[in-house]
Amino acid sequence: MTYEPFLSAVRAKPEAGKIIATTLDYPMVMDTFGCTPKFLAENPKAAKALADSYFEALAMIKADPKKSFEIMGADVKQTGEAFEKSQAFLRWQDKAANQKFFAGEHAAFSKEAAELLLEVGIIKAIPDLSKLADTRFIQ
Repeated sequence: MTYEPFLSAVRAKPEAGKIIATTLDYPMVMDTFGCTPKFLAENPKAAKALADSYFEALAMIKADPKKSFEIMGADVKQTGEAFEKSQAFLRWQDKAANQKFFAGEHAAFSKEAAELLLEVGIIKAIPDLSKLADTRFIQ
């Protein structure tokens, strides 16, 4: 499994490999960041700053996409132009989209996954699913 910008490298040079599925086909593959409950309890200001920084980066992408793509491209050893092309396959989720996701899709997916894990014997009991994600930092 891989992600952008590596998928775009294969798109640009199809003889190098094949893409079997992408997030366009199966949109639940996502990049995330998270913190342990202990870290959140001990460092709530840092956790809030982490979440806020992500949303500030989204605002920068909207306000100055060229500069944003140059910064992000440099991190993955691409030009700004190359990163811009590969990021076209991504969905950047703003605060409202994050809130909606955790209130709906995440909860539904977690319930379905827990039931399946219980059924096949991976877990012995379904945990309190309301504690899987601490969403106070995206409010």
